[in-house]
Amino acid sequence: MATTSTTSPAVITQARTTPVGPISLRPRRTPLGDAWRTLRRQPVAMAGLTIILGWLLLGLLAPVLPLDDPLTPQSGNNLQEPSRDHWLGTDELGRDMLSRVIYGARISLPSGVLVILATGSFGCLIGAVAGYVGGWVDNAIMRFADAVLSFPSIILAMTITAVSSGLPWGQNRLLNALLAVGLVLWPEYARVMRGQVLSIKTNEYVTAAQSVGASSWRVLTRHILPSTDAPIIVKATLDVGAAIVLTASLSFIGLGVVPPTPEWGAMINQGFKKGIEFWWMSSVPGIAIMSVVMALNFFGDGLRDALDPRRRGR
Repeated sequence: MATTSTTSPAVITQARTTPVGPISLRPRRTPLGDAWRTLRRQPVAMAGLTIILGWLLLGLLAPVLPLDDPLTPQSGNNLQEPSRDHWLGTDELGRDMLSRVIYGARISLPSGVLVILATGSFGCLIGAVAGYVGGWVDNAIMRFADAVLSFPSIILAMTITAVSSGLPWGQNRLLNALLAVGLVLWPEYARVMRGQVLSIKTNEYVTAAQSVGASSWRVLTRHILPSTDAPIIVKATLDVGAAIVLTASLSFIGLGVVPPTPEWGAMINQGFKKGIEFWWMSSVPGIAIMSVVMALNFFGDGLRDALDPRRRGR
């Protein structure tokens, strides 16, 4: 005999109105958010980021800041030591060193960032093709990269700058220097990217994409390259400082930016010619380069820890 179950209306009403607990509104965690939280807990890395942003802001706002003209000579102010009128002294033509250093940031910092963006993009593309295709393509690209890396960076950059001066665009000394820096640094990105691609292309999700008929370009751009961004970003951050130093070195020996353009390497050269008696002429731009390079290294180290899940503090 079938049994019919009945439920009291009061019980139904109570079940409908009984709270099931508070709904959690906690935001979903993302890898980028975790990296930023890790980075914020590293005071040295944040100090480096603050210095970098400070230099960028000073360079951006230089035209509207109350600064002396960095190019116009001022007779009567020649070679003055740091004072209340000129906080960082003046050069041999009476130009304010503080103004010239800040305007120099408008050349040195963007140049370092742009050359690394271009160099990193080219080197990563070449390295990705070498690692994914393999065979004779890989051997040809990597042997050429090894040949470039076998030369000292500054010697090779000097040679490239000297040769490019005879080309149609050779009158632009800054472009020559940046081209030389880019040609010197690209093999490092190619080697890093090749190693990343070789370790990733054997993963199961890559094999699955290949098995369903995905093209080589789609597999490379959609499934392999997105997993290689962390080490490349860290390396690019650290190499901006190397690019700035290398560009300044070319300007120091007369193969890059030349006076009266306010560029840190050329300014150091001017102070070097005057001797230690006028120490501020070379010390001021030298300290500027040192502060930027150290800040980039501090930030790069923190960024490496933040982007690597194995290094993150829990």
